[in-house]
Amino acid sequence: MGGFSWISFTTDYGLSDGFVASCHGVIARLAPEARVIDVTHGVAPGDVARGAAVLAQTVPYLPPAVHVAVVDPGVGTSRRGIAARAPGGVLVGPDNGLLPWAVDALGGAEELVELANPEWFLADVSSTFHGRDIFAPVAAHLALGADLADAGPAADPATLVRLPEPVVAVGDGWLEAEVLTVDRFGNVQLAAGGETLEALGQHLRVGGVRAVRGTTFGTVAPGGLVVYVDSAGRAAVAVNGGRAAVVLSVTPGDVVRLVAA
Repeated sequence: MGGFSWISFTTDYGLSDGFVASCHGVIARLAPEARVIDVTHGVAPGDVARGAAVLAQTVPYLPPAVHVAVVDPGVGTSRRGIAARAPGGVLVGPDNGLLPWAVDALGGAEELVELANPEWFLADVSSTFHGRDIFAPVAAHLALGADLADAGPAADPATLVRLPEPVVAVGDGWLEAEVLTVDRFGNVQLAAGGETLEALGQHLRVGGVRAVRGTTFGTVAPGGLVVYVDSAGRAAVAVNGGRAAVVLSVTPGDVVRLVAA
């Protein structure tokens, strides 16, 4: 397997501590020519589903890369560390549901290994910081062109831990869909694909609140609720100049009902 010029990095580490810098430093010492794209380090602590959604919606727009993701509340337990090769890149991180959506977005797993080669890790592995001591150095080795098979034993891609499929139900004039993410603007992204909106018409009620189908926030007057297809191709709800998550009183995991009005 050839190497990669790019490594992407997604975590829940935040920026107030030195965690991100430590991982960058490990990569820079081992693979100084590799360039790192920070996807986000603002995932809420331990929010695996949010990290998975952000990663999956971002990787199709990145260059071929080693994609390191660490949202890992089970760090140090029996959960596996893994690397999965897909047509569009290699993904490295914990086997807790964080990676499979991104693996799928890059064409599906062609090869999966369990990270078990201590020669690819730092000399002293902390039980609470595998991002620095395992995942970052593994990513650096892969960027340099090391063979994925040397990272550890092969595993069946079907054994990847997957998050539960989010709720999506469609009926005559209605749609129920789980809230997948809420972005920093308060826009509510639903698990349903944007095509599910086509049968609902122009005027809707979302969680009992009047809304209008549109293409962008300015479709409605300030304070109005708009239902649209977002940049990831999913059904979404926004308030022009406001926060739809507050208006609808929803958080990720809640189910929202949209009804043709």
